[in-house]
Amino acid sequence: MTVKPPSAGIAAANRAHRDAPAFQDTRDFADADRGFLAALDPCVVTGADGKVVWDNDSYSFLLSGSGPDSAPDSVHPSLWRQSQLCAKQGLYEVVPGIYQVRGLDLSNISFIEGDTGIIVIDPLISTETAAAALALYRSHRGDRPVVAVIYTHSHVDHFGGVLGVTTQADVDAGRVQVLAPEGFVEHAVQENVYAGTAMTRRAAYMYGAVLARGPQGQVGCGLGQAPSLGEVALIVPTIDIRHTGETHTVDGVEIEFQMAPGTEAPAEMHFYFPQLRALCMAENATHNLHNLLTLRGALVRDPHGWAGYLTEAIDSFADRTDVVFASHHWPTWGREQIVEYLSLQRDLYAYLHDQTLRQLNQGHTGIEIAENFQMPPALERAWHTHGYYGSVSHNVKAVYQRYMGWFDGNPGRLWQHPPEAAGPRYVEAMGGLDRVVDTARSAFDTGDYRWAATLLDHAIFTDPQHAAARELYADTLEQLAYGAENAVWRNFFLSGATELRDGNFGTPTKTTAPTLLAQLTPEQIFDTLAISVNGPRAWDLDLTLDVTFVDLAADYRLTLRNGVLVHRKTPADPATATATVTFATKARLLAFAAGDRESPGVEFTGDASALATLLGVLDAPDPDFDIVTP
Repeated sequence: MTVKPPSAGIAAANRAHRDAPAFQDTRDFADADRGFLAALDPCVVTGADGKVVWDNDSYSFLLSGSGPDSAPDSVHPSLWRQSQLCAKQGLYEVVPGIYQVRGLDLSNISFIEGDTGIIVIDPLISTETAAAALALYRSHRGDRPVVAVIYTHSHVDHFGGVLGVTTQADVDAGRVQVLAPEGFVEHAVQENVYAGTAMTRRAAYMYGAVLARGPQGQVGCGLGQAPSLGEVALIVPTIDIRHTGETHTVDGVEIEFQMAPGTEAPAEMHFYFPQLRALCMAENATHNLHNLLTLRGALVRDPHGWAGYLTEAIDSFADRTDVVFASHHWPTWGREQIVEYLSLQRDLYAYLHDQTLRQLNQGHTGIEIAENFQMPPALERAWHTHGYYGSVSHNVKAVYQRYMGWFDGNPGRLWQHPPEAAGPRYVEAMGGLDRVVDTARSAFDTGDYRWAATLLDHAIFTDPQHAAARELYADTLEQLAYGAENAVWRNFFLSGATELRDGNFGTPTKTTAPTLLAQLTPEQIFDTLAISVNGPRAWDLDLTLDVTFVDLAADYRLTLRNGVLVHRKTPADPATATATVTFATKARLLAFAAGDRESPGVEFTGDASALATLLGVLDAPDPDFDIVTP
């Protein structure tokens, strides 16, 4: 792929940002280095097949200099600073008894030393990276056994690597406890299965999965550098944490929990270690503005509740806390600094919520509010409130969406044409494709890249093979990337440019691991089938199917009518069933639906074609759908 240099305007703007007074504050660099014990050298982790699943050394270009002057013209200097901090890797002592390995995945893994072993907090995304982190810890702190694992919340970068630190056998035998917030498994499965294909495809854009690492490519994602690419697994918790104030003592370590559902994740919790005077804030207080709606897609999060739980944490723990640490980034030490940090994080989400609602009630739309939204000076000055991962712009729109939905109330926007229909109409009205491209080129030359992108979007959705439009659109997105402080925006722009130049790169990673799918309840399996039914193809079908799972001693009745698959516990009278299917296990149904019809473990009674008919109207998801082109 041919990349272009930053334009003179973008380069000048980025150089001007280097002069910001905030760059004189280097406390984050001191905190990120504090307690450093050892790095992993080389910081490259491979899987059993030799495939590289993590390569932090690919970010060595970030560490070649320090200060804002080290930022190249192709990266916003504030984002360059954040990426330099996130690229630091190794084993760190937070306080005696608490150790973190950072820079071996998107997230952090933490180790709490107990009487006989260690408690692992958030075992990263992949088995391989978690195992490498544990080995690094043990090489400096001794071969202590893992006695417990804590999942702070239900996102895959906080549980996926669990098999790198323990085994299902040790958990089943009671040698290892697994603690998580109530609802953890339900939400972990839903997010990675129901809309998992679409989310994962868009995540490839969000994290810059296929982008080259470098000053003109991917430099990180603000929250960390990138997700690892190894084996994802899940071990079901043995202890569900249900109440704020709930306490447990694990291997002599007392832990006090605070529930924080519906914040950064649907199931999330904070917890405090009284003996260590340390507070873990999960992912609700990190060194950047987080997402209220991630660009990969998710449920809109609740900033009002988020701010409330931060206030509760301050009131409950700050007076007895010497250090705050989290599932990403570096810790904060000292009561005064902790209160300031948590208070500004709280004010960040509260201000976004309250001021969006204020303007919403004055009749402004989401896009209007986002365009003119201003943050208070104190929140602008603090580095940890900057939008490296979330952004003020798309978070404001998320708040609007949470309360008002997608429609802004203007009837002219109620029934707009979709892009493939609107594009040709705009192009015709403007005098044809060449005229649109010429106008976009003029906008590009004057630095109005947003307008150029809008015009070229219409051009590409009129003729996706128009060479001049594709080239200019790629160049335009590239310049927008070079000027972005937000890492995720940068990755989206550069990923779009990549696909315009080189074609669709698909979905490089998958999160629907076998151990994750194995945790689906029967109801979730049937829901997964229901959202795959091709409605029009199934309009005229009327079938009933009884399903038995031998391993669960559970019976269900499925009905397919009007293109809708409904499931319920089987009624006492099976007489109306057109067929009965018995599966030895839940997993056998999943394999059968995926096309494995030959393996043993399936028995039919009655009309054996009923199941085949049902499966015949299921659409397979497309992990390679187009995004930047029609």
